[in-house]
Amino acid sequence: MFTGLVESIGVVRSFEKRGDAARLTLETTLSGELIPGESLAVNGCCLTVTDRNDGEVAFDLLGETLARTNLGSLMTSTRVNLERALRADGRFGGHFVQGHVDTTAEVIQVDAKGEDLNLVIRIPSGGARYFIEKGSVAVNGVSLTVASLEEDRFVLWIIPHTRRETNLGDLKCGAPVNLEYDMLAKYAARQLGNR
Repeated sequence: MFTGLVESIGVVRSFEKRGDAARLTLETTLSGELIPGESLAVNGCCLTVTDRNDGEVAFDLLGETLARTNLGSLMTSTRVNLERALRADGRFGGHFVQGHVDTTAEVIQVDAKGEDLNLVIRIPSGGARYFIEKGSVAVNGVSLTVASLEEDRFVLWIIPHTRRETNLGDLKCGAPVNLEYDMLAKYAARQLGNR
């Protein structure tokens, strides 16, 4: 379980395709605090640390992970959002984020408004039922509030702190982002769909 509050930025050191799978290696200041077998959310995707040394951590990515997330499009030197799993005695400040990315979506507008950032993201097919205005969504692992909602897109306002401390400030039009719909919205949609 995660909160969507990014702890650190990692930098892609290598991405090696291995058939349908891949191995991802990141440079991160968190490496000394992580142990193999531990979970780490990378752009909102819960991954298992498989190796660590000298400021780097590595992960093995399955074909399902590559198909469902933006991790397969990472290039060397790309910045990624990192969050360790929530401790039982930790403060819960974002929203319930499982680290189970539902899909990717396309950024269709990026506008700087002073120090703030306005992002518009296309809602993937079938995803509209998980959104409400002022509801929660995780974008690249960042817990955000939906500022406004249209039929096929949602709007986010990014404050200067979030713009600086996450990779959301790096986004350009056309970029794929990881989306994890609000867990409570998914349960509600499932229950309503069963009636």
